[in-house]
Amino acid sequence: MRAMLATFVRTARLMVGLPDYDAYLRHMAAHHPDQSPMDRTQFFRNRQEARYGGKNGGRCC
Repeated sequence: MRAMLATFVRTARLMVGLPDYDAYLRHMAAHHPDQSPMDRTQFFRNRQEARYGGKNGGRCC
């Protein structure tokens, strides 16, 4: 039941554009242990910029 709820929450977040920070941390630990991961705020801004193109050329609203 818990796994199903976690999957639902992860899916719902992705549907509204919130990437999974915990998955990012797991990925960094497994594949890039020599690099320090971004904090939650940096991660959110990075994903937002990647999605909307940053300040130049992004959406207006």
